[in-house]
Amino acid sequence: MKNKYTELIKGLTDKELLFHLYITQAILLAISFLLGIILYDRFSFLQTIKFNDIKIISVGLPAGIAVVLIDIALMKCLPVSYYDDGGLNERIFRNRKVIHIALIAGIVALSEELLFRGILQTKVGLVMASIIFAIIHYRYLFNWFLFSNIVLLSFLIGFIFEWTNNLAVTMIMHFTIDFLLGLYIKYKRSTDIGEEKGVAP
Repeated sequence: MKNKYTELIKGLTDKELLFHLYITQAILLAISFLLGIILYDRFSFLQTIKFNDIKIISVGLPAGIAVVLIDIALMKCLPVSYYDDGGLNERIFRNRKVIHIALIAGIVALSEELLFRGILQTKVGLVMASIIFAIIHYRYLFNWFLFSNIVLLSFLIGFIFEWTNNLAVTMIMHFTIDFLLGLYIKYKRSTDIGEEKGVAP
């Protein structure tokens, strides 16, 4: 199964990968819209998005940075196979401009936090929402370490939402994680290529 998935990823062009990424996020937003109509009165869950909350800066941003720093430290200590997602993240971020990485991170943070924290967690609870969030990241199911990682991350983000009751906090945290890891992938690859060619980083 994992080999078929890896071959599928390799068979797609970078443009096709981006297209699938954006379509997936559009579907998540559509699901959020439909569930918002069905489960909430006048999209009342949107009231949990409060951008005038200091916790966005004091909690969301540093929590996102901390997750990235821990992740990078683990990447340097653990075998490469532990972070093998079939090459998808590298394909998505390696040749993107910084502004495009920010756009991708912003769309993903918005769509996923609206659905998994704003709608699902509020209705079915932290545990169920976190499990669904992990399963939806299909590519990580083939790697026990990445799957464990995404489950723990989902619980952490969910806990922060429970604590702050502010979706803007978790959106900023999610954005920070994806954006900084995207930059890391982009510039780490540039450094690796430079080292292969004998150019100093």
